[in-house]
Amino acid sequence: MVFLHAVEGLMSIIIMVSLGYILTGKGWFTPENSKLLPRLVTYISLPTYMVWNLLSTFNKESFVPLFSGIVVPLLAMLISFVIAFILSTILSLPSNRKGTFRSAFFCSSSLFVGVPVNLALFGESSIPYVLVYFLANAFLFWTIGNYSISLDGKTAPSKLISMNTIKRVFSPPFIGFTFAVILILLEIPLPPFIMNTCKYLGNLTTPLSLLFIGIAMFGVKLNTIKFDKDVIAVLIGRFIISPIAILIVASFFPIPELMKKVFVIQAALPAMTQTTILAKVYEADTEYAAVLVSITTVFALLALPIYMVFL
Repeated sequence: MVFLHAVEGLMSIIIMVSLGYILTGKGWFTPENSKLLPRLVTYISLPTYMVWNLLSTFNKESFVPLFSGIVVPLLAMLISFVIAFILSTILSLPSNRKGTFRSAFFCSSSLFVGVPVNLALFGESSIPYVLVYFLANAFLFWTIGNYSISLDGKTAPSKLISMNTIKRVFSPPFIGFTFAVILILLEIPLPPFIMNTCKYLGNLTTPLSLLFIGIAMFGVKLNTIKFDKDVIAVLIGRFIISPIAILIVASFFPIPELMKKVFVIQAALPAMTQTTILAKVYEADTEYAAVLVSITTVFALLALPIYMVFL
């Protein structure tokens, strides 16, 4: 019964992902026009959603203690990275795959996939915790993850910390988050018509994100994916090691129960979609990166109901 209840909580997600998949098969979405969806989410709906959600949920007194929990995902992800580093050496991966393997192992799609998934599972109250995890995830991906992938490529390795890194961390969703935090700390309210506008635009985040996941999954050719030892290792890292690392670290740092549950779900999400983009930028093994992102996306739909049972 518990498992069925968990599956029911994900049904809306599965339906919207399936709709994106079906419409792509019917030709509604093409590689050209489907690019509009992530742009709308990244530049419009997600930043406005963060402004509306944070300002309607927190005041100055209740917001400050929220960030005490960021140490949990930071430490847990660093533990996962160390394990990924060791495994990439033991498995004797080619030099153009090691960094991609490590990045896919320890970083998750905590915002684009994390927001709709946690909204469906836990409701609006989970979003502040989603954002805390997102900050830790974004910082580590665009520093350690970005640097690791750059070592795979033919071009000169990226610097661990650079202006480009800072620009990538300060993405539109992060800017929306920062803007909302400033308003909260300065206790400046927004007019109701602006809050309503942010709410309506922000409500586009979940359907657009899930439709795009369905579009992306349509391009996954499962019959061409080989379950080699490194692919299996990434699946274990994403869906077993990373969530367990959260539970272990959380046992040493007292955080709210809902925050812990959200962190576990965030850790058990697919690899960052930007992994493929960076592999292409640095002339690493782009196809390998695309396989890891695609296969972790498929397996996430199987893993999430199981985690809901345990949580």
